[in-house]
Amino acid sequence: MSQIVSLSTAPAAEPLDVVVAPDRILDGAPTFRRWELDSARDGQVRTGIFSGSEGSNASIKGETFEFCHLLEGEVEITETGGETHTYRAGDSFLLKPGFTGVWKTLKPYRKIYVAVA
Repeated sequence: MSQIVSLSTAPAAEPLDVVVAPDRILDGAPTFRRWELDSARDGQVRTGIFSGSEGSNASIKGETFEFCHLLEGEVEITETGGETHTYRAGDSFLLKPGFTGVWKTLKPYRKIYVAVA
């Protein structure tokens, strides 16, 4: 079995709809979809494509570390008690364990993510 995984930014498989708890929706009616492309270490490391529509939601990482690379769209992320950061297609960023804040989608986005629990 190969230890190299090619990641398609336009997977042919049908995505899974992701449901966000209603109490985490802060503005609008954002919808989310996920294409899981790889999983390792008994699901502790997950890689895939994730998309979201306009709106705002509370973001809570808990113990999860997440790397994101925006393929398209524009988002604003505000850490609780901290600064607001704007990311656009082509930008990459990390959300570290313990992160809490607001994720606001300004333009529908798609991102590659790597999440480590």
